[in-house]
Formats: sequence, C-alpha cells, structure tokens
Amino acid sequence: MTRSSAGAAAAGPAVDPRIRQRRAAVKRRVDRRRLAIVVTIVAVVVLAVAAVATLHSPLLSVRRVQVVGPHAGTSTAAIVRAAGLGGHPPLVDVDTASVAARVEALPFIRTARVTRSWPSTVRIAVTARVPSLVMAVPGGGWAELDRAGRVLARVPARPAGLALLTVQRAGGTLPPPAVGASVASSARAGVEVAATLPPAFSAQVTTVTELPAQTVDLTLSSGLTVVLGTAADLHAKYVDVASIIAGAPLHGAKTIDVSVPQSPTVSDT
Repeated sequence: MTRSSAGAAAAGPAVDPRIRQRRAAVKRRVDRRRLAIVVTIVAVVVLAVAAVATLHSPLLSVRRVQVVGPHAGTSTAAIVRAAGLGGHPPLVDVDTASVAARVEALPFIRTARVTRSWPSTVRIAVTARVPSLVMAVPGGGWAELDRAGRVLARVPARPAGLALLTVQRAGGTLPPPAVGASVASSARAGVEVAATLPPAFSAQVTTVTELPAQTVDLTLSSGLTVVLGTAADLHAKYVDVASIIAGAPLHGAKTIDVSVPQSPTVSDT
C-alpha cells in the first residue's frame, strides 16, 4: 500500500456531493428556525416591556373618579377621599375590591361597586344606608341607626319619624356603639323587630324596647304596649297585632300580648 492510498483510507470513505449538499441545506433550515425563534422571543419581550411602560404612563393613570348612585348623608368629596386614589395611580394597578371596601367603611354607604373605565376613569356606584331608628346617647344627643343596626351619625336633636330603640340589660340601658359600628349580636332582637315591622302599623310604633331576656315590647303612638316576646314567629305575631288594632275599639286597653302566636290577649294593665 502506498502512502497516498493509506492517507485516503485514514480520511474515511468519500461523501457523495449530493448528500453533502442536503446536509448543508438541513443545517441552514435549522439555523434559520433557531434565528426565527430568537427573534420572536426578543420581539415578545420588547412588546411586553412596551405594554407595561404604556400602562404605567401618566396617560393611563387615574385622572377622574366618578361617583354615581344616591348617597345622602355622604358628600361626593368624602367618597372620593375614601377611595384613596388621590395619588393618581396607574389605572391597571387599581385594586377595585380594596377601593370598594374603603368606601363601604363610610357610615352611610351600604354598597360600593368599583369599575375601571379606560383610559383614566374609576367609576364608583354606591347605594346609601337610610336612618330608621334612633338610640339615646348618654349625656345627650341621639344616634341614628339603619335597619341593620349600624350607627350612621350622632345628632343633637331627635329626628322626627324614627322609632326609639332601647336595649335594657341587668346593668342598665346599653349605649349605642360608635359611628360606623353596629349593635352587638347579643342585643339585636330589637333591631330585627324594628327592621321587619309591617306597614299595617309600623308608623304607629314610637319605641322598640329589648328587655334583658331578649324579649321585645313595642310602644304605640296611642299609648298601647305590645308584648311580642322573643323574635321568633314575628310574622304571625304581626298578623295578630294588626288584626286587633283594626278589628275592634280598644277603649281602656293598655297592653296587647302576642307572645304566644295566634293566642293574643288584650288587657287594661
């Protein structure tokens, strides 16, 4: 074997030129595919960065807070302040649930629904709490409560047309809670009664008194006392009261006892 033939044998068998061309073409396709993937990834990253930058630009920050819905007792300015958007945050960063919770913490606001409106508006739709009861404040003044027993405000004069809620316990009469707080769950029988009084005689109720055993008495504008007992079976008890008031003259009567549903009594004591 000559030296040239030995070198050719060491270099391996010769590759067909057509195969070599096909291999080169495959490598070029793979390289182009890899380049396309890299370019796509870079483009996506650039677009994402641009989108984040745009969403956090001053053009898309909160520049207007719109309050809709009835909100007697609370000014629009107070609602806007409670929303906490005075720093003009990016609209995309506004936590609507947190804004709603801050607005609903206002005494007179019952519900708040917060939505974003591009490019720069936050819309707050509210409903208001309405005073339906009063409680006497020790030392003077009155606390207005809504049907749920939440204290809405303290006022110097007793509002007309609202029934007085009195909660009596062994240690004395319970004072109303602070503005924005609600009557304790252990003293809510009177609140439940006041919230469910029927139109048939609700306008005649001047006082709702919860007694130590969590039974409830009503005082009517006529001077009659209605003994309801516990807050159970209220509908049946209300039917009894309405029937007695509408059904016959009550001259000399002082007390209507409906603590046993469908077995009411009327007495002069």
